[in-house]
Amino acid sequence: MGETLSELFFHVGPALKELSLHDTYSIDSFPLAVCHNIRISGSRMVKGAEYRGYCASKRSYFYGYKVPVVVTADGIPVEYTFTSGSSHDIFGLKQMPLNLPEGSTLYADAAYRDYTLEEMLADEGIRLLSARKANSKPPHEPWVEYLISIKRKRIEVSFSDIAKYLPKTIHAVTENGFLIKLIAFI
Repeated sequence: MGETLSELFFHVGPALKELSLHDTYSIDSFPLAVCHNIRISGSRMVKGAEYRGYCASKRSYFYGYKVPVVVTADGIPVEYTFTSGSSHDIFGLKQMPLNLPEGSTLYADAAYRDYTLEEMLADEGIRLLSARKANSKPPHEPWVEYLISIKRKRIEVSFSDIAKYLPKTIHAVTENGFLIKLIAFI
């Protein structure tokens, strides 16, 4: 069931990319807690320190997955993957197939700053524009930083929309059951 649902999403995703009027996409990840921190020791679904993560924007720790998602300029999710909670955001991007049309621009936050990956994507015709820190080499122009911040607002709204439809708790006995229920909401 999970494989069928996932394959369906990955067949619909390219169609949505072709139907999109824009060639701009955004990527970010959101945390998905399997259980509350107090219940980590009793968790039977996932075990291990690699699932302990920190969400800087919420200033909180969680135990579960990070879900990196690529959305269109209209906020429609077209690609996603699951990583453990402690993994860095850049690993989620490297794990994705990232089948974006040539000439696309992918906006990201500072967590996705990897110069070699930027060059590899540029060879494929995809421009990765990640926010840079003030002391970065080479820095972006101020207008590019402003453009990145404006374009990235759409993905935050998309995450709010996904979170709005997610139930407060996802009751599942197995890890696959948990992921299937999550895929249904994305």
